[in-house]
Order: sequence, then structure tokens, then C-alpha cells
Amino acid sequence: MKVRVRRVNPTEQEIPITTEYIKLESFLKLANAVESGGMAKNFILNEQVSVNGEICTMRGKKLRPGDRVSFDGCFYKVTQG
Repeated sequence: MKVRVRRVNPTEQEIPITTEYIKLESFLKLANAVESGGMAKNFILNEQVSVNGEICTMRGKKLRPGDRVSFDGCFYKVTQG
């Protein structure tokens, strides 16, 4: 019998959204990763945020359930709420 083991990052937080998508800047605020939209904008433009493993500099990037965001050593997964 084979057993499948799926590694899950223990620090990954699931952040539920109730809409079809959420913009990256708003997502960082929702996840309490930043205190304000201005802070989110600066971090995104300074290439400190990645979406699905790639650096993202678009603060209006649409995130949908299943997308993963990493910022400041923390990992977030967008889920449907």
C-alpha cells in the first residue's frame, strides 16, 4: 500500500474571501500583513511580494481562491469563504 504525503507549509495561513477575486493590495490588508494600503503599495512596488512563486509588482493583481502569496517570510493561501 502506497501512502501519499503532502507537505504543507506549517506557517501558511488560509485567508478566505467572499468575492470572486481580491486585489493584491487589499489582500495584504485583509491578511493583516500590512497596516495600510500605502504600506502595501510600497512593498509591492519594491518587489517584496510574490504571488504563486513569482515576484509581483502589480498592486491591482487579481487573486482568486487557490493563489498563494508570500510576504515578509509569511505564506498565505487565498480560499473561498
